[in-house]
Amino acid sequence: MTELRIKTVQCLSPAGLHAMAYKEWGDPHNPNVLVCVHGVTRVSDDFDSLARELCRHYRVVCPDVVGRGRSDWLRNPQYYQLPQYVNDMVTLVARLDVEKVDWFGTSMGGLIGMGLASLEKTPVRKLVLNDIGPVLNFSALSRIGEYIGQAARFPTFEEAANYIHTISASFGPHTDEEWHKIASDVLRQDKDGQWIRHYDLGLSIPFKAETAESTRRNETMLWAAYDAITCPTLLVRGAQSDLLTHDVAQQMTQRGPKPGLAEFAGIGHAPTFMHADQIAIAKKFLLG
Repeated sequence: MTELRIKTVQCLSPAGLHAMAYKEWGDPHNPNVLVCVHGVTRVSDDFDSLARELCRHYRVVCPDVVGRGRSDWLRNPQYYQLPQYVNDMVTLVARLDVEKVDWFGTSMGGLIGMGLASLEKTPVRKLVLNDIGPVLNFSALSRIGEYIGQAARFPTFEEAANYIHTISASFGPHTDEEWHKIASDVLRQDKDGQWIRHYDLGLSIPFKAETAESTRRNETMLWAAYDAITCPTLLVRGAQSDLLTHDVAQQMTQRGPKPGLAEFAGIGHAPTFMHADQIAIAKKFLLG
C-alpha cells in the first residue's frame, strides 16, 4: 500500500499555535511507524524515494519542520531552535497514536532525533543519524546563518534550479532528473512570479545570534543528550562531509549508543537516500 496522504497537526510555541504539515505513506493503521525528518532548509519531499521503498513495512511519516514547505511559519523566529522542534515532534507522535517510532534524521532532523531519543520514556525505538553529530562548528553555523538568510530570487525555474544544484553539490552525483526533483521540492513562485526557496528567511535569526561561547555550551548539551541515548543507532556519513568529520564519527561509535557507522564515498553533507545502495543500508538496519 503506497498511498500518500498530506495531513497537518496543530502545535504550540510560546508565540502561539501553528500547523505542521506531514506526508504519510502506507497503511494508516500500521503500528510500525518510521518518522523521517529533513535538514535545515529542506522539506519532507526529500524522503519520497525512501518512503516508497519502506511503506510496505512501515507507516512512513515525513513532516515539514515548522517554517519550511507546507507548514506554517512561527510568529517569533527566535523559536526556530531544537527545543521547539522536539516539542513539535512529541505532538506529532501523540497525533499518530503509537507507543514507539523509528527515526531517520538528516542533519537537523538527526539533531531533533537525538534530542527526542535522549529523553527518559522516549518513543524512539531505533535511530538513524544521517551525517550529523554532537559537534558544532561555529564558523560553519555562521556560514549557514548568512546563506539561509539571503533572499535569493530568480526569474526562471532553470536559474533557481541551477542555484540549488550549486549549493547542494555536496549531496554527491545525481541524474538530471534527480537534481530537478531536489530543486523543485524547495522552490516556489512568489506573487511576482519570481522563484524563491520555500522557507521562512527568519530561520537565520537564531544562527546569527550564535557566538563561539554559546556554540561550545550547545555542544556540551548535545554530547550529554547523545550519551543518554540507549536505542539501537546507525550513524551515516558522507566520506567528504565537513559537518560530521571522520574523527567525530569515530568518537561517536565509542560513546552513547555506540552506533554502527556507514560511510559513502564521493559524497559530502549529506547523503540523500534517493539511491538503492543508500536505501538498502537504512532498510537493513531498520528491518533487521
